[in-house]
Amino acid sequence: MDNPVDFEGRAVIVTGGTRGIGRVIAQTFLANGADVLVCARSKPEQVPVAAGRAAEFTAADVRDSAQARQVVDAAVEAFGRLDVLVNNAGGSPNADAATVSPRFVERIVALNLLAPFYVAQPANAVMQSQEHGGVIINIGSVSARLAAPLTAAYSAAKAGLVQLTRSLALEWAPRVRVNHITAGLVRTDSAAEHYGADGGASIARTIPMDRFASPADVASACLFLASPLAAYVTGADLEVHGGGEIPARFLAAHEAQPPR
Repeated sequence: MDNPVDFEGRAVIVTGGTRGIGRVIAQTFLANGADVLVCARSKPEQVPVAAGRAAEFTAADVRDSAQARQVVDAAVEAFGRLDVLVNNAGGSPNADAATVSPRFVERIVALNLLAPFYVAQPANAVMQSQEHGGVIINIGSVSARLAAPLTAAYSAAKAGLVQLTRSLALEWAPRVRVNHITAGLVRTDSAAEHYGADGGASIARTIPMDRFASPADVASACLFLASPLAAYVTGADLEVHGGGEIPARFLAAHEAQPPR
């Protein structure tokens, strides 16, 4: 294989691909030759662009199964095929579990768990009909494993996404590979407000790699999992979290200054 991450002639969908991590994922696939379609509920001022090429855009709320199917249909209509689906759309504002409304919980679970399933079903149908199948990548979070205040619905949904990945990988192999990325703390514009007065320096010290992830770190993992380099990888959970978190008891004992 001359260049295992040459995606020329391959078609990619990135849900939530107009900003943040999703935008960088889309740009990374564009830069490596892929045809890319991104979706979001509203059209951005500018679609992702890289290497002089722009992504296609379709408006959709992927929490609605009919609209999720339309995203896949739009990609097949534009490109004639579908090789990679990156289920990136997700997220949640903080919410007190004691008082949060049922409607809020339903919407968060729909976005972070049901929507990936809704897009994956029609994507699988297309990929199963292709000679070389396809790849589905679900973008998850360390919240699936680490409980944190104000994230009950989000964390539960992300935990479900890990098991959904394993189940779909089992059912849809060998033609379609399905994998999961556990993303750690990622520095994006929308997340920066949660990192504290010091810009996140104190939080970064709790990560063995001594920094937040960048969106490009997650995008590179997607590129690997979608490539022939991962041809025998399915049902896997690739942890892109800089080593996780140094235990709080260690930080407390060492005055929040882990040795380097």
